[in-house]
Amino acid sequence: MSSNASHRAHPCAPALSPEVRAALATHHPVVALESTIIAHGLPRPRNLRVAEELEGLVRSAGAVPATIAVLDGRAHIGLDKAQLERVATDPGMRKLGHRDLAPAMATGASGATTVSATAFLAARAGLRVFATGGLGGVHREWTRTQDESADLRLLARTGITVVCAGVKSILDVPATLQRLETLGVTVLGYGTGLFPGFYLTSSGEPVDWTVRTPEEVADVMRAQDVLGGPGGALVVANPVSVADQLNPALHDRVLAEALAECRERGIAGQAVTPFLLDRLMRGTGGASLEANLAAVRANVSLAARISGAWAARSPEDPASQPGRAAGQ
Repeated sequence: MSSNASHRAHPCAPALSPEVRAALATHHPVVALESTIIAHGLPRPRNLRVAEELEGLVRSAGAVPATIAVLDGRAHIGLDKAQLERVATDPGMRKLGHRDLAPAMATGASGATTVSATAFLAARAGLRVFATGGLGGVHREWTRTQDESADLRLLARTGITVVCAGVKSILDVPATLQRLETLGVTVLGYGTGLFPGFYLTSSGEPVDWTVRTPEEVADVMRAQDVLGGPGGALVVANPVSVADQLNPALHDRVLAEALAECRERGIAGQAVTPFLLDRLMRGTGGASLEANLAAVRANVSLAARISGAWAARSPEDPASQPGRAAGQ
């Protein structure tokens, strides 16, 4: 038995749903979706409704949704109805980054996948496009805390296209963009010359490259494959619409108050992000959550269109082979 066959047969190898497996075999567009937003990002029962809505948006654009989660020690690429409901309702569902995948699988744990874990598993399975809300990044006061999301290094070595609304606005956006540049991760502004601000249409920071259609994104993906090299991610920064963004003045005021409270109470490390996000949601009367969901919906729809443009390539194109698409 070859090493590849042995890997596929291993009980810890990701399990592709029949629909996802068939789509990949026929070069049909597929979009990877994270599960953390379902298990940890939204209140019940709205989380399940949103999960079903996002999968519906992918389908309405002609692609197959592949929501990813780890269930009983097995990574699943594409969930059926019962599995999706389990992720949304099980209070014991853990939050898994890519560093947590091996112990979760070895111990039979179940968990929702973050950006880093979803990107890693999607790429390993041969998926090329992944939609999320916002990326992690460099935290404020990095020079003192050295706190940086695992998303950045993982994306630097994972050949996947990530459609997002920038990075969470509670982070140090300029430092995050500098870090992405250092790591060699390409960033495209979708229809904009300014990097999105997650809840806001713009962070005020420029991007070097702007694309305006899914076909242009697919062209960049093909050029990446032809060039070869380290196989880092392609970040497509898609701004939330002006109509759906959080009021900028309200955002800035609430965030400043939350940061001040954080310092006063000595909140540090992993506790900072959930604290700030909670303060933003409460301080804006839930408007930050609605802006987040508007961004996610737009990103999912765009990712499906990009996946369609990517799948329209010729199957005989060497750059289209699954192994290369996965950055393997």
